[in-house]
Order: sequence, then C-alpha cells, then structure tokens
Amino acid sequence: MARILVVDDQHLIRSGIVTLLRTVEGLGPVVEASDGVEAVAAAREHHPDLILMDIKMPRLSGLAAAERILALGLDPAPRIVVLTTFDDDEFVYAALRAGCSGFLLKDMPPQQLLSAVTATLSADLLVAPAHVRRLIERHVVHQQQSRAETDSTSMLTGREVEVLGFVAKGLANEEIAEHMCVSESTVKTHLHRLMTKLDLHSRAQAVVFAYESGIVQVGGRPMRPDTPGA
Repeated sequence: MARILVVDDQHLIRSGIVTLLRTVEGLGPVVEASDGVEAVAAAREHHPDLILMDIKMPRLSGLAAAERILALGLDPAPRIVVLTTFDDDEFVYAALRAGCSGFLLKDMPPQQLLSAVTATLSADLLVAPAHVRRLIERHVVHQQQSRAETDSTSMLTGREVEVLGFVAKGLANEEIAEHMCVSESTVKTHLHRLMTKLDLHSRAQAVVFAYESGIVQVGGRPMRPDTPGA
C-alpha cells in the first residue's frame, strides 16, 4: 500500500487533506508535517511513496525541501507534488526543475484531488505533457544552452538521447517503443539509465533537462543522436 506524506504549515488545510486521504481504501498510512524541515525528517523516517507539499512554508520552502528529500537517495524515490494557491507558471516550472512530478491547487474539489493522487501513484507525470512543453518552452527560450556547453549530455548513448527527446515531446513509453521499433521494456531500461546518469528524479525533470540542454530545441524536434548507441 502507498505511503503518503502531507506537508503544509496551515493546520486546517493539512488536516483536511489528511482526513480525506484516510477515507480511501487501498492507501497506506498518511503522515503529516508542518514545514519543510519536518518534511525532510519525515521522509527520511517513513520513506513515503508520494509527498503532497506546500510551496511556501516557514523555515524551509517546499521546493528546497523537495531538493533535500530527493538528495536523500531513498529507494524508490518518492514522487513529490507541490500544493499551491497560485496557478503560477513560475512556481510550476521551479517545481518541475527541482524534480517534482507536478502541482495541485489547494482549492481543487476533493474528488479531483483524490483522482490526482491516484494518477500520480500510477504514473510519473501529473501535469499534462502538452502543458509541460508549453510551460518549459516559455522559460527555456531565454536560457537554453547548446549541447556543446552541456558536458552531461556526453554521458548518454545515442539511444538514450533519442529516448529523452521523445519523452520531452510528451510520448509515453509504449509510443516511444513503436517509434524506435524496440520493446517497451527496452525503452524503460534506456530511460532508467539516462535518468541515473543525469541524476534526474522525475519524468518531468527529464523534460526540463532535455530543453535546457538543447537536446530538444524550443519549438523544434528532438535532435537525432550523433552516434548509434545500444
């Protein structure tokens, strides 16, 4: 059963979400924390599968806490979804860049929140791929690096670069397998290896990297790998 950690400095919001989640059959224990510092400690102790965390909190922000939690090296790494009262691209982009899987608005209806939690536990990307691409393209256009300036891309094989390009374009593993004429398990292997090499913690973070490194050009297509790779 999935273990969930809810983090928010506002007691009423936090307790409301915790109470709602505890009514769902099939979910495991739901733990709570009131700020980023407590969140890091709770993640270390309880190894949650999913963390719902407010962005703006005293002592340590949600984004800073997310980075520290992902740096703990928990296996498997928790999926982190940020909670916010702002439908603000700046917050969402920062969250994806930090390795979070998506974001939720605090004022969303309870049933919609439960559906989002279920979706996040079964997938690795809560924000729709098309929305992610539009969001990233708006931010990356001012900071995209060339591949020559990004040493980390040289660690990837040609096949891994190709997979990353397809992921950045919003394709699911099954669709990538069809394009590459390989099995879905092979795609998953390439994806796992490239994320390990690049120290990426979520599919969304991989999309951000693909654009910022220049593997995918803003408004363009995935770059073809320079050399073939296994």
